[in-house]
Amino acid sequence: MINISDKNKLVKAFSQVTPYIKQGLLASLLVGSSISMVNVNSARAADLLNEHAGAIKPVTSTQNLPNFVNLVKQVRPAVVSITSKMTAGGDDQMISGFPDGGNFPGGGFSSPFPFPMFPQQMPKQIIEARGSGFIISPDGYVVTNNHVVKGAKIITVSLEDGSKYQAKIIGLDPKTDLALLKIKSDKPFSFIQLGDSNGVEAGEWVVAVGDPYGLGGTVTAGIVSARGRDIGDGPYDSFIQIDAPINRGNSGGPLFSQDGKVIGVNTAILSPSGGSIGIGFAIPSNTVKSIIGQLEKNGHVTRGYIGVAAQSVTSSMIKALKLPAVDHDKAPQGALIASISPDSPAEKGGLNVGDVVLSLDGKDVKDPRELAVRVASIIPGTTIKLVVLRDGVKKDITIKVANLNDDKQDNKEIVKKPSNIGVALSPLTPDIRQQIGVEETVKGVVISGIKSNSPADRAGLQTGDVIVSVDNHPVDNPSAATDTIASVLKKDTNVLLRIVRGGQSLFVPVTSGDND
Repeated sequence: MINISDKNKLVKAFSQVTPYIKQGLLASLLVGSSISMVNVNSARAADLLNEHAGAIKPVTSTQNLPNFVNLVKQVRPAVVSITSKMTAGGDDQMISGFPDGGNFPGGGFSSPFPFPMFPQQMPKQIIEARGSGFIISPDGYVVTNNHVVKGAKIITVSLEDGSKYQAKIIGLDPKTDLALLKIKSDKPFSFIQLGDSNGVEAGEWVVAVGDPYGLGGTVTAGIVSARGRDIGDGPYDSFIQIDAPINRGNSGGPLFSQDGKVIGVNTAILSPSGGSIGIGFAIPSNTVKSIIGQLEKNGHVTRGYIGVAAQSVTSSMIKALKLPAVDHDKAPQGALIASISPDSPAEKGGLNVGDVVLSLDGKDVKDPRELAVRVASIIPGTTIKLVVLRDGVKKDITIKVANLNDDKQDNKEIVKKPSNIGVALSPLTPDIRQQIGVEETVKGVVISGIKSNSPADRAGLQTGDVIVSVDNHPVDNPSAATDTIASVLKKDTNVLLRIVRGGQSLFVPVTSGDND
């Protein structure tokens, strides 16, 4: 606190200081019974200023912090809480923990009897899952996450005014974790619009509304941290990352831009504790539009397919591929075609292995994942235009997109468990090839799951490994792999698998045992 008793002294002091400040000199006021000045050579001060002449000088607009009161008042009636009732337990389910998957207090079930008991059968129970959602039409269509309602027997949608409605599932899409519900009423519902997520930029303010921990309508605000995040949650991940706090129960709730449009569906958080640490993820609204439109019309989603596997372009490839040079601090863009499925739309359209896809329908393609996501979102039957670089020359390629589900190979996951080694297997479909980067020449089956402490786990097998042979017998479907492994283990306790992992071929011996 500054304390100067003599007003005249203060005025005099400032009159002495002012000329020096105007000349750009450094001044210091020592507050007390007297004021002394520290003069700095004016030439040196000018030198100091010149040293910083090249410094970055951010130009920003001055504005007050945003106020979201009016926005929230207007959108809240269309934001809903969702309660899903599911059946857990049954004649074949043993007591192993709480219905939510946790353990009994103390780390496990403690028997009060002095002798071991056989596992007890657990009666069927009704458990509840809670989430959020929002109404997108006056006739009661509701958007939420697939994981909020998957497996639900009864779904209740609660509005802000306390009214409750039983909801019907119109369609689910596990690959994007989206669901469309329908509720009915004699009166039209308040609803909100889906905005354009392509216009979202890092740094802009956003508002999340939802029902965390069953508390009811809760509002949080933050900024967009990043776009196009891939968190390994699904094959078509391209999330908006936000720092607005979202928690359990926010799943399926809307993320608003400042103009009151929904630009995302809050879906996931990154957290070691289970609570918000400021890293949340939302499905972009443009993805939601595409998926929800198909669910409303057909009850399911069809995805585009052109039949290619692509890889990223690295700096070391630029010269070999005759690509334009890029700045050393920038990553090369484009998707390098590594393989093309026989008789696929890509092959029919004239795409070649070694082509680098630069753009799709006039928009740049940053990397293979972007190419895959954008192709998948295109309605089958649509003709697209690719600009590719081939031997240093740009070429236009026209391709008619096919339906992924109509491909000659079955794209639905078929999972079987071979005897005594503890793995689940899936066919090597074009979709999976694209996800894990396996060339078309590789034939085999994909390991889609591994049981903990099983022979496969102990042998070091990993999810995503492709089994191409069992004891030197080629296998190209789960049934063949299952039968061959079972046949070998009838004669021996060891089975030799040849796998492909990360483009490398490896032999892995697996020893069968009793701990599978």
